[in-house]
Order: sequence, then structure tokens, then C-alpha cells
Amino acid sequence: MSMTCHNLDFGRAKLDLVACGCSSNASIDRYSVRNYAKSVSKSCIRDYGSRRLVCCRREIARCRVFSTKTPETLLEGVAEGPTGLLKLKKDSREPISITNLFEVVADDLLTLNQNLQSIVGAENPVLMSAAEQIFGAGGKRMRPALVFLVSRATAEVVGLKELTTEHRRLAEIIEMIHTASLIHDDVLDESDMRRGKETVHQVYGTRVAVLAGDFMFAQSSWYLANLENIEVIKLISQVIKDFASGEIKQASSLFDCDVELEEYLIKSYYKTASLIAASTKGAAIFSGVDSSVSMQMYDYGKNLGLSFQVVDDILDFTQSAEQLGKPAGSDLAKGNLTAPVIFALEQSPKLREIIESEFCESGSLDEAIELVKNFGGIERAQELAKEKADLAIQNLSCLPQGSYQSALEEMVLYNLERIQ
Repeated sequence: MSMTCHNLDFGRAKLDLVACGCSSNASIDRYSVRNYAKSVSKSCIRDYGSRRLVCCRREIARCRVFSTKTPETLLEGVAEGPTGLLKLKKDSREPISITNLFEVVADDLLTLNQNLQSIVGAENPVLMSAAEQIFGAGGKRMRPALVFLVSRATAEVVGLKELTTEHRRLAEIIEMIHTASLIHDDVLDESDMRRGKETVHQVYGTRVAVLAGDFMFAQSSWYLANLENIEVIKLISQVIKDFASGEIKQASSLFDCDVELEEYLIKSYYKTASLIAASTKGAAIFSGVDSSVSMQMYDYGKNLGLSFQVVDDILDFTQSAEQLGKPAGSDLAKGNLTAPVIFALEQSPKLREIIESEFCESGSLDEAIELVKNFGGIERAQELAKEKADLAIQNLSCLPQGSYQSALEEMVLYNLERIQ
């Protein structure tokens, strides 16, 4: 087993990043993952508020742990026990359905869907058409659903009977920001397809796509300001800055085979986890819970977001173009080196040679994809995704048991089921 630990400080909150590769063949079902995380959280969650992770060598900020017969303790306060890097196995249980998962907030999501287009602005028919192109492209509405789930779960903590107008507006703002980022991402990545449909810039041209994204960012910022909560305004405003930082980081490291896992995780935080973390924390703030609870919700969103990004990056290698709604291996083809590639590069000099050539030879991309699979890149990335999932479930221990808390747990497990 090899493991790298990082503790990063972004100014707002420390981002604890742990990457691990393990050749263990141990298997455990998805409900055991949940139970394991709960049992760990009982012994360590009190200290986890400071968001510190411990490796076997605490005297340095970054450490490598090489193969041992006994799994290393990953979290402070856990003396013994099974490794936190858990595997899922297929069993007789039904897979988690995203529809069933969001059933407890279905009415909230229905209202949100009805409001989204009117929020974009009826006076801008071209922008509305562009927004409809992506709003109607089959998105799961995961981010606003998380806002509603955390809102209702934390409302129970303080005895709040119904969601506030601020809760609902936050969910709409988050979906607008996410949609704007997708429009811009597709322009930057020159992607022709999104969720099986043509992208906005493919249909309307780059100029309209950029303006549509800009408009939605501006419109969401206007609604955000009208929430009149300075903590949430700062929180969500930072996300828009993080999007740009993530894109710059990615653009500056294309085809760079020396990129480290730490840099990948920081970029993944900026591009994916930052918005989810801000969403879940903002929802908790509007419920009026204690700051320790809202911080746990921030960490839940951060860990879930990182896990989701790693899983997405795995699927880029393991699913077909039809399943992905875009060409398989597209990130690698563009020089964006994700977790599976970074792990495989540690073992394959040939992979480095191919990537640094920028796939100039016919068939070289397919060869590179096979090398990533053959040199353990997929398996080690799976372990990283599962580890972040464990941490996300631990963050939920501050919430009351019930349908909303359960749905938040199921969201973590639903993500992991995508790589079974």
C-alpha cells in the first residue's frame, strides 16, 4: 500500500487531502461502508472539527507510507480497526435510484425547475434558449437537491418547521452558477456534446455561449446579493473565483507528466468540490445552526465533491462514449491528467513517453488508456474516491437520524456505485 497525505490551507478553511493506493482484495457491501464510517466517527468526530488527518509520520507535512502488513490509521482518534479504504461488492440489494434518493425533496425540486427559466429572465429570449439547451439536457439537479436535503436536515436540528425563502433562493442560485460553469467549460474544452445533447456553443456559437454563461453568473450574483447575508455572499462569491482558478490550474498543466496528486486535488476542489461545499454550508447557515454544524456540512460537501470528481475521472476511462455523453478518454486526449493517469504514471515510463508526445502517433491514445488500466490507475483512483466517501459520511454524524440524513448518506453511496 502506498499513501500520500496532504493538509492544505486555502485561507478560508483547511482542505485535508488524502490519496491512497491499495492492492487489498477485501470486499464489503455499501451498507457496511456506511456502518464503518459511523463507527469511526464515534471515536474521532469530536476531534475532526479541526479537520486534521494523521499519517504515520506526523513530523512532516507530506509523507509516503510504503507497504506494510497492517493498515495504517488514517484518522486521529482511531487506534485500531479496518482500513478506511473500503471496497464495494455487488449484492442482492437494488442499486440506489437517483429518483428515489431525491423523493423526500421532490416537491422542492419541482418548484425549482418551474422557477429556473423565469429567473434567467424572459427579456432575453436567446439566453433563455441557451439556458434551456442545458437545463433540459437531463441534469440530475444534484446540487440544488443537496441544498434542500441539508436545509431540511439542519432545520430539524433547530426545530425549524419549513424551509425559508432564502433556502429556496440559494438552491436556484447554485443551479444557475453550476449551469453557467458548464457552458463556459464546454467552450474552453471545445466539447460538442453534454449529457448526450449538443452543447450551447455548438448550437448558438461561441459568442452567445460565453455571453450566456456571463449573464447567468451575473444574474446569480444579483440574486445572491439580495439574500443580504454577508457570510453566504462571501462563501458563494469565492466559488466563482475558484472556478477561474481551477481552469487556470488545468490549462497551465496540460500534458505535464510531473503534475502531482496534490495539484490534481486542489484543481478538483476549485472546479467541483468548492461549489458543493459552499452549497451545503450555505444551506446550514440559513437554518441557523451552530457554526460547528455548518462547518461539518462544508466538509461533507467538500469530501463528496472530491469523491464525485474522482469517480467522474475514473468513468472517463471505463465507460463508453454513449454512456458518458462525450468521447471516452477525452480528458487525457486534451492533456488533462486526472487521478487514474497520475497513479499509473508512477509505474509506467511508456505512458509518460506517449503523453509527452501529445499523442502524435496514430493509436497512441488508445494505447495510453490501456496502460492506465494495466498499471493500476483505475484501482488506486477507486480507493481515493472511497476514502473521500468515508470522510463525507463521518461529517453527517452531527445531523439527526431521519429521511434527510439518510438521503445524504445514500448520495455518497450512489456515487460509489457508479464504479462498481
